[in-house]
Amino acid sequence: MSAVISDTLARIVDFLALGGPVVTVLLAVSVIAATLVILKAWQFVASGVGRHRTAERALAHWLAGGHRIALDDLAASRSGASRLIWQAMATVLNAAPDDKEAVSERLRVEASAYLARLRSSFRALDAIAQVSPLIGLFGTVIGMIQAFQKLQEAGNSVDPSLLAGGIWVALLTTAVGLAVAMPTSLFLTWFESRVARESAMLERALTIVLNPAPLARSGQALPQSAVSPASQFASHAA
Repeated sequence: MSAVISDTLARIVDFLALGGPVVTVLLAVSVIAATLVILKAWQFVASGVGRHRTAERALAHWLAGGHRIALDDLAASRSGASRLIWQAMATVLNAAPDDKEAVSERLRVEASAYLARLRSSFRALDAIAQVSPLIGLFGTVIGMIQAFQKLQEAGNSVDPSLLAGGIWVALLTTAVGLAVAMPTSLFLTWFESRVARESAMLERALTIVLNPAPLARSGQALPQSAVSPASQFASHAA
């Protein structure tokens, strides 16, 4: 086992020595990108991003006038969107008619804050996806300059293998840069699509809940004791 580890480490060292400092930088960037991707995936799973079945069922009950049933549907859900919708329903049912506009604004601000937490680290991933190929290209340019310098120093005794070897080593950095950028870009696109769906779901849900027409027909109210404290909501949404 130790021999395998030693052989693997030796291969990594040889690869880094072959690619030079540019490959070392790209390797460090790839570690950062992988860490961010894993953290975002964990956050999305913990926040229940994309799990809207319970929220859809609760909204259907809300539109039908079953406000308490809708609240019961969402009470046990740990999804961030479901907790936001639950708070919106409970707050609207207990808000005075004159406070509806302020309640609407506050709920939309909390929804924006939740989506902003989901979008955190997106800029870092986007920067990695855009800069990695440029770093690789920079290494290629440096490698090509060194290869032609060696060709010039050789004078009349030009060895084609000398130039060919310098070129493929120079192109190695571009390949590594693309290898870092492509999966990072794919993961970022997937994360953005999930957040876009979450945003559309919250926008539709808040529009339905904050519409006064269903409330006027049902005439139901929720006791103040059933409203979750802000701290409890924040712990679930986080």
